Amino acid sequence: MNPKLFIFVFSFIALNLSAQGKIDFDSSGYNSVMQRAKKEHKPVFYMMYATWCAHCNKMKQEVFTDTLVSNFINKHYISAWQDIEKGEGGMFKKRFGIKYFPTFIFFDENGNELYNISGEFKPAEFVAEAKNALIREKQLPYLEAQFNADVSNADKCLAYLTALNKGRDRQLLSPIAAKYLATQKDEQLVSANNWKIIANGVTDIKSREFQYVLSHIKEFEGVSSAKRVQRKIENTVNEFLTPAVELSDTLTYNKRRAIAQTINMRRVDSLLFGFDTQLAVKVNNWKLYKKVTAASVEKFAWNDAKMLLDIAGNYQKNISEPAALLEAIKWTQRAITLNETYDAEILLARLYLKNKDKNQARVWAEKAKAKNAAFGWKTQEADDLLNQLNQK
Repeated sequence: MNPKLFIFVFSFIALNLSAQGKIDFDSSGYNSVMQRAKKEHKPVFYMMYATWCAHCNKMKQEVFTDTLVSNFINKHYISAWQDIEKGEGGMFKKRFGIKYFPTFIFFDENGNELYNISGEFKPAEFVAEAKNALIREKQLPYLEAQFNADVSNADKCLAYLTALNKGRDRQLLSPIAAKYLATQKDEQLVSANNWKIIANGVTDIKSREFQYVLSHIKEFEGVSSAKRVQRKIENTVNEFLTPAVELSDTLTYNKRRAIAQTINMRRVDSLLFGFDTQLAVKVNNWKLYKKVTAASVEKFAWNDAKMLLDIAGNYQKNISEPAALLEAIKWTQRAITLNETYDAEILLARLYLKNKDKNQARVWAEKAKAKNAAFGWKTQEADDLLNQLNQK
């Protein structure tokens, strides 16, 4: 073969293979992409991502370079993407209530949302979802119309909720579930489908349906399982309290906490302990932190070495009362009993030093140093602490 011809053919094949393994994402903006869609009569696949999102980057680097994925997407869709923190990202976030990344939205050529999923997928899984987005009976407009035509139909409600749940925040599903559940009497709520609708669509801890679950736990366990019912209760409490903690809104948190506390379950009380400590740290209320931890550490954290060390570490940094430091010393000793580590021994040495017990501080600093030295690991913190003790 002529060398020049060989080079040409090889280059052509290489370019062809390269094109097959890549999705050509359009970043020209929503209006421009939709104009393309109308012109080409193709649906649109839109990726919403954040540059810091590890799952987004993995999808870009590993999934969208897979030929199974790229060949299917390039054949059936116009592809586009948007950094959620730039340009039109705010518009997409507000319009579709995007909270999770990556989120993938499928549109028809007129800009109607057909399908919405979020998370990280393997290549075959992603292609399966992209195929679903092309099937009329699995698209959101069809499922919504079916539900609205018969809002008392559990199967239609559940099908619509299940599709929405693939990409929507659970809070946005609540009005749909509420619309259906309003057609059900209390005694009708305990059924397999109604449990699934409650589990997927009820987020209000004060709602009739959630309160009914609390008063009929055994019955719902019968149509589901004890584990699922317990998880639903915990998830609802989490969803109820998390926004107030994230916003450091102590007034709202305390009001909602009082409601959650009426559930009177150990697992819920343990969640409340965790939220109480989180909020106290966020607002730098160390008096409250001390009060909460002193009352509940042994009840809810006694067998969790990491939690014990986190709490004791906060005492070492932020609390000075000798009696409180003795409690932190006790918790750290318990953590060492559960899992003897260099970091725990260093923390214990620092707590003893802060409580003016230099002898015990030296004992634990030396233990920590010996532990890491035996493995050839760094002992800098222990050395610094011992030097500090020797200078006093």
